[in-house]
Amino acid sequence: MDIHELRRQIDAIDDQLLKLFNERARLAQKIGLLKKAQGLPIYVPSREEEILERLQRENPGPLSPEAIKRLYQQLMEESKRLEQEEELPEHNCSC
Repeated sequence: MDIHELRRQIDAIDDQLLKLFNERARLAQKIGLLKKAQGLPIYVPSREEEILERLQRENPGPLSPEAIKRLYQQLMEESKRLEQEEELPEHNCSC
């Protein structure tokens, strides 16, 4: 296996991650709308900590638990931002 094949594999994984990130984001938007309708807070620190602990515990490596925490903290920041939006934005995408 050469570097080009490895890069093609990374590109394929990146394509999958992009779809999954956006699927997760759409769910976060829906959760945000439900939270607003029910008068619930957007940010729930205990839920975030629960997610981080679970992912660090389930992490098979080679990423360190600290790396997993950093990656997911950024992902959750973006999710919170989406949850705070007033409505689901239209996105012209043929996903």
